Amino acid sequence: MVLISLGAAGSCNDSNVQAANAVGNIQDTTNPAKKDTISPAVNNTTPAVPLDTALFNQKLLWNANGDSSGKWPVKTAYPLPGAVLPFKRIIAFYGNLYSKQMGILGELPEKQMLDKLQAEVKAWQSADTSVEVVPALHYIAITAQQAPGAAGKYRLRMPFKEIDKVIKMAEKINALVFLDIQVGLSTLQQEVPEFEKYFKMPHVHFGIDPEFSMKTGHAPGKVVGTFDAADINYVTDYLAKIVRENNLPPKILVVHRFTRAMVTNTKNVKLRPEVQIVMDMDGWGHQARKINTYRQFIYPEPVQFTGFKIFYKNDLREKGGHIMTPEEVLKLKPQPIYIQYQ
Repeated sequence: MVLISLGAAGSCNDSNVQAANAVGNIQDTTNPAKKDTISPAVNNTTPAVPLDTALFNQKLLWNANGDSSGKWPVKTAYPLPGAVLPFKRIIAFYGNLYSKQMGILGELPEKQMLDKLQAEVKAWQSADTSVEVVPALHYIAITAQQAPGAAGKYRLRMPFKEIDKVIKMAEKINALVFLDIQVGLSTLQQEVPEFEKYFKMPHVHFGIDPEFSMKTGHAPGKVVGTFDAADINYVTDYLAKIVRENNLPPKILVVHRFTRAMVTNTKNVKLRPEVQIVMDMDGWGHQARKINTYRQFIYPEPVQFTGFKIFYKNDLREKGGHIMTPEEVLKLKPQPIYIQYQ
């Protein structure tokens, strides 16, 4: 396949911010709505089954998919018992319930969406029977905004009742849940603690989007934002503390990326037994462009695990583009362990 010199187009420079700005009449307040419909269940017992280190090593080697560069698999300490990766491959549907433009999670009615997700899980399981495939709902809990809002942060926090809806949806198919944030002109230190009660749930994980971390002061969508290793280390330290204090299995942190500058100083990212990090190729476009982005910005800078994003609509915008099949994605070195559909 002829590779394209440029990386894949941005995940949502235009559509996501515009869609986010159209997200309902929610008041942009400092704190999310405090109306809770779910009482978080905390797992107060350490997983009884010890980590199978031999199987862990075997799965890591399989995930490297024959890479001979020495970069993959990443050498790391063993995770705590109960780790999802690399024992399972995650297939996630991404979006926001207030918008049909931000992803498949909010685009389709609930039953139709869950049925479609389960069909994708089945397709991935057929493509690689060696790794168990599990579903996930990846919900954008803070959306970037082109207007400053009452807090002046160019971001909009979703009400807890919307997060609770996603958690109830996930329960119907025994799916994992990821909460994703686009901080705008805010910071991770300001936003991450708002969701602590959800992180105490064993099946709830996290995602951060550097594209909308506007350290330069620009409005989201004008330029591509960035996170540094120090930002990632703050998040993993925060999550690790919750894991330790509540005797939880490891959390997964998804970090979106489609340019080199979106994540800086990756060699300084600290790996911890309590948190598993996925660097997710988040660009859209022709399949050759997407593969090239993965090879340019994910493969050369190993952190821990890798992900790959598939766009049901945007991947068809370029001539000759198609929705990549599981078999095509599984040819990558290393194989993405987390797959996100938008």
